[in-house]
Amino acid sequence: MSVAHDHDHGHDDAHGGHHHHEPTFMERYIIPTDHKYIAQQYLWTGMFMALFGGFYAYLFRMQMAFPDMWIPFFGRLSAMEYNAAITQHGSVMIFWVAMPVLIAAFGNFLIPLMIGADDMVFPRLNRLSYQLFLLSAIILIASWFVPNGAFGGAWTAYPPLSGDGNYSLTPMGSSMWLVAVAVEFAAFLVGGINFIVTAMNARAPGMRWNDVPMIVWMICIASLLFMASVGPLIAGAVMLFFDQNLGTNFFDPRRGGDPILWQHLFWFFGHPEVYVVLLPATGMVAEIVPVFARKKLFAYDSVLYTAIGTGVLSFFVWAHHQFVAGIDPRMANVFTITTVLISIPIAEMIFLYIATLYGGSIRFTTPMLWALGVVFSFLIGGVTGIYRGASGADMYFHDTYFVVAHFHFTFFPIAFIGTFAGFTYWFPKMFGRMMNDTLGKVHFWGTMISFHGIFLPLFATGLGGDHRRIYNYNHFADLATPDLQMLRIISTVSLLILIAFQFVFIYNTFKSLFWGPIAGTNPWKATTLEWTTPENPPSHGNWPPNAMPSVYRGAYEYSVPGRDEDYWPQNVPNKAG
Repeated sequence: MSVAHDHDHGHDDAHGGHHHHEPTFMERYIIPTDHKYIAQQYLWTGMFMALFGGFYAYLFRMQMAFPDMWIPFFGRLSAMEYNAAITQHGSVMIFWVAMPVLIAAFGNFLIPLMIGADDMVFPRLNRLSYQLFLLSAIILIASWFVPNGAFGGAWTAYPPLSGDGNYSLTPMGSSMWLVAVAVEFAAFLVGGINFIVTAMNARAPGMRWNDVPMIVWMICIASLLFMASVGPLIAGAVMLFFDQNLGTNFFDPRRGGDPILWQHLFWFFGHPEVYVVLLPATGMVAEIVPVFARKKLFAYDSVLYTAIGTGVLSFFVWAHHQFVAGIDPRMANVFTITTVLISIPIAEMIFLYIATLYGGSIRFTTPMLWALGVVFSFLIGGVTGIYRGASGADMYFHDTYFVVAHFHFTFFPIAFIGTFAGFTYWFPKMFGRMMNDTLGKVHFWGTMISFHGIFLPLFATGLGGDHRRIYNYNHFADLATPDLQMLRIISTVSLLILIAFQFVFIYNTFKSLFWGPIAGTNPWKATTLEWTTPENPPSHGNWPPNAMPSVYRGAYEYSVPGRDEDYWPQNVPNKAG
């Protein structure tokens, strides 16, 4: 049964009194302040960077399967180029793909629309955020073409390898990488402030805290996590830059520095960062599953509390990355306990989504398939993470391909499967047209099957002793393990298939942008406010100034007894329907 709210819904001038002119070409595409166009800038930039990240993965996987052979579209991969490919793949996918798309693109597009606002509270600050992000991407790409090439010290940039150009052999590339990361973090600090302030202060009349759509909560919690955790890493990046260029000794053990200090500073940020990306993706699942199950989100309050609990716990698990770094065994026990504990709220959240499905009238649309794919694949990552959380087991697993497989089963479902879920679901609202559902399902099945074909074999090669970041196992008699080579080849061939199916997505996207069927304002018959805009895609200001929405109920009122329609939008007065 729905919980109806009795509010005075008269609009005041602060909410509905803004008058907007339609932006010029320059204001729309080059220097926009409209949140929707900034969202598209983040989206397309992130997807463009994903092409580079995917190409780097192609290079080093080909080297793993066919050592020292000619790689199509590149040539032979040297050991330095292999190190750079490994490093830049991880850096690009985490910092320049997952964060800008999941947080910045969807956050910019959805937050004002879902809370009934005409724009972000600080539109020019919003524009500055993207401009800083674009600058960081340009710096990173430029670092690939400097003398000695791109930084090759792994995306975690552990010193002393990263602190001295004589070790990494990429002195200029490593410093440019650090600057690019620092500028990108500044961009997200600016953007996160905007998200939180907008969600706190610009909600439609009548929208209480438990009426706010779950993805808005998730993006705001993720922004808070980022802001609370990134400070130590920015400080560490400054110290590492000084070590590289000014002769300081913060991390150089030869001169009294401590390389383990960097690990603490990096992972104090790095582990909350996983949840910075995870929470927006789980928020997308929370939006999509009720729509296509035609059921209210099960236990809204519990989903929110598990997200908050996950965020809090994420600050107390970082040292499980250092079980092999000489950590005091008593502290290792503490971090083992916190690492296992953090799986509890995440597991609860996933099972609440499954409970939402129970008894629903499920429609297996393309967005729904992607949302279910997030749940299925992430569970594999979560379960394998429990083994790695045990300090004794991690001694064996550490820096093997078991870690690579576990990490990708947590990160790929949220960064890519979650993005595809959100993109296919909100595509009609973003662009006013429908995507081809058949091509969408071909892309889904091709991606899901090939993704599991890449990383399931790597669990086995990791358990068999394959260390990560080894250029050629044949150079080491104890690591050659020819009996594992077929699994390495299967993993690489699966990657080639995965890449091939992304061209189906690219074709479907651009074909639908220009020739897809015109979408109605609410093609999925959803209840949240973004689907109530009179135009599709929404014009500047989202709603007419005299018709800004009010909210009368929660975000997920489906199949309410006594109503003719099986959905009850948030902005429909209680007496209607």
